[in-house]
Amino acid sequence: MTRPPSGLPFDDIRDLIAGLPAGDDVATVTAAAHAGELVDAGGLGRLDEIAVWLARWQANAKPAVERPLVAIFAANHQVASRVSDLPQARTRQMVELFAAGGAAVNQFALAANAGLKVFDLALDMPVPDITGADALSEQACAATMAFGMEAIAGGADLLCVGAAGVGNGAVAAALAAALFGGEASDWTSDPREQAVVEEALAFHGNALRDPLEALRRLGGRELAAIAGAILAARYQRIPVLLDGFVACAAAAVLYKQDQGSLDHCLAAHRSGSVAHDILLEALGKEPLLDLGIALEDGTGAALAISLVKSAAAAHAGMATREQAGLA
Repeated sequence: MTRPPSGLPFDDIRDLIAGLPAGDDVATVTAAAHAGELVDAGGLGRLDEIAVWLARWQANAKPAVERPLVAIFAANHQVASRVSDLPQARTRQMVELFAAGGAAVNQFALAANAGLKVFDLALDMPVPDITGADALSEQACAATMAFGMEAIAGGADLLCVGAAGVGNGAVAAALAAALFGGEASDWTSDPREQAVVEEALAFHGNALRDPLEALRRLGGRELAAIAGAILAARYQRIPVLLDGFVACAAAAVLYKQDQGSLDHCLAAHRSGSVAHDILLEALGKEPLLDLGIALEDGTGAALAISLVKSAAAAHAGMATREQAGLA
């Protein structure tokens, strides 16, 4: 992934997106053929599809999930005071809870034998209020994406991405509106957040037509880092499970730059919000789970790990019709 730096940080990011590696066709065909030979072929619904998807993006006809990782990116936003009754200090409290193992995401990660990493993205330096300023400079946004790319430096064979930050639902709504259009009410049902979305879109205007510009002006550090992690996972052949609305909004930046950039990603779950439904449809993602999990911190994605592991186990362990002596 190392390329010569240019004078403009986003040029290097665009270069990476333009050069995304494709999935492995041989592994895909081999895995699909094996799935068709299994004794319960066609009876496991989407589990067969998940196994073949894993094979394609792991470049392994016999995929397995042995080193899953949940990565939670935490950041703060000045706009939080306008859209939430919670203090920004709550974000740090959430990070400390993750570190102590006391959140729901910790329990699901533990049950799935998954690693969990929490990234504190300058919590004491919230990005400016996006209704009157850019969240990040181009250099800072590119650097934060690069930081996200390093999140999987320790290795993984399945990555889950989630976000933590008071007020990040509003910035995700603004980013989604910038990328896909529509009314503020399409992207959030909260009147305070709707006002922020409308003001932010009006302030930044036509500059939001470029997806990376929209990310740096509206998104904040956790969204930039998530986009970077997803990008790095593609290069390292690590399939990705997207968590809730915030993670999907970050992923949407890559999608708008190149619609094939999220082929190695699955939507872990449907949170139940109208905005998340609209965004999933725009991304062409059918969620694996539909449990109404409203948390954005990777909880739904961590829960989906066990489903993906089961799909891989069934694909690897089930007898074929020939082995079972069936016609």
